[in-house]
Amino acid sequence: MVQQAFYFDASRCSGCKTCEFACKDAYDLDAGTAYRKVYEYTGGQTLRTGDGFSTTCFSYAVSVACCHCGDPACVQVCPTEAMRKEADTGLVRVDVRHCVGCGYCHLACPYNAPKVDRAKGHSVKCDGCADRVAAGMKPVCVEACPARALDFGTAEEMERLGGRADLAPLPDPAATVPHLYVKPPADVRPAGSKDGCVANPLEVL
Repeated sequence: MVQQAFYFDASRCSGCKTCEFACKDAYDLDAGTAYRKVYEYTGGQTLRTGDGFSTTCFSYAVSVACCHCGDPACVQVCPTEAMRKEADTGLVRVDVRHCVGCGYCHLACPYNAPKVDRAKGHSVKCDGCADRVAAGMKPVCVEACPARALDFGTAEEMERLGGRADLAPLPDPAATVPHLYVKPPADVRPAGSKDGCVANPLEVL
C-alpha cells in the first residue's frame, strides 16, 4: 500500500481559510459542513511593566482535514464497515451504500473529521480528493492555498518536509497515527497543551 498524506507548513499559514472555502465550493457543502477546518490557537497575556509592557502572547493557525490515520478510530467503531481505509492509497473513505448514519465515526474521531449529513442519510468527510489524486492532481485545498502552506503526496515524501502532527489544539498523534505532517510555527505549543485556546470555536465545531 502507498499511504497518501497531507503536509501543513504552519510557519507559512496566515489563517486566511482559502483552503476551507475552496473545498466547500468544490463539493457544494452547506454552511454547517466543512471537510477542512482552520483552527485559530491563541494564548498568553500582555502586562504593564514600569514604563513599558511585556508579553507572552502567541497565535497561530492550524489547517486540518481528515488525517487518513494509520489507526483510524472511525474505521474501528463503524458497525457496518462503511468507513474503510483504501488498500491502495491508505485514504479513509465512506461507502455510502453501507453507511446508516449512526454517527459513531463522528463521535470517535479526535479530529472531528466525519459528519453525518442528515439530508443524505450517511456520513461525509474529506477523502483526500481521491478522484483528483487518481487523475494525477493535488487536492483542491492544496491547489487553492495562496501561501503554499499545504501539500499532498506519499507519507514518505511528506515526512521529509515535517514531523507527524504534534501541536495544539490537535490531539496526541499516538492515538490514531495521523498521516498529517507539519512544519511548526515559531511559537508552537505541543498537542495537549493548555497554554492557549481555540479562538474560533463556532467555526470548527
